[in-house]
Amino acid sequence: MIYGLGMLEAGVTFNLAQLVMDNDFAEMVKWALNGIPVSDETLAVDLIHKVGPFNYYMTEEHTLKHMKEISHPELIDRSNYDRWTQAGQPTIYEKAHAKAKDILENYKQPKPLSDDVIAKIRSIVVEAEEELGVHDFWKGMEDCQAVGAGVEYCNKG
Repeated sequence: MIYGLGMLEAGVTFNLAQLVMDNDFAEMVKWALNGIPVSDETLAVDLIHKVGPFNYYMTEEHTLKHMKEISHPELIDRSNYDRWTQAGQPTIYEKAHAKAKDILENYKQPKPLSDDVIAKIRSIVVEAEEELGVHDFWKGMEDCQAVGAGVEYCNKG
């Protein structure tokens, strides 16, 4: 579990652009944790000897075949300095801020789950709670609203 995405100042402040950046970083970590395959094919030692040092690998069939296997962060700019300058030298924060703004302006709410699906999910949770011996935890909190990871608000009215 990765904790604290979007948080600044030890969680005192939350920043949507930071959340977008942290999400990008988490995706790269997730990609790396899946492992990087090491084999004769991926090492391409024969190709390295054939092409030689300081030469151009981009036109090699092997490079074209494997170049999509690296992580693909949305915000980190891997282009060269000239391309980055031509693009206006956007910082990662500026790009993250623009993406956060775009998400807020263009987000489409998904269709709510049907009552049947909600009931099925709830029955699975109840069965698991009973199996684990935690089924009494929610007793008396039927009017509570789940907010975040736990119950934050109860209307005992």
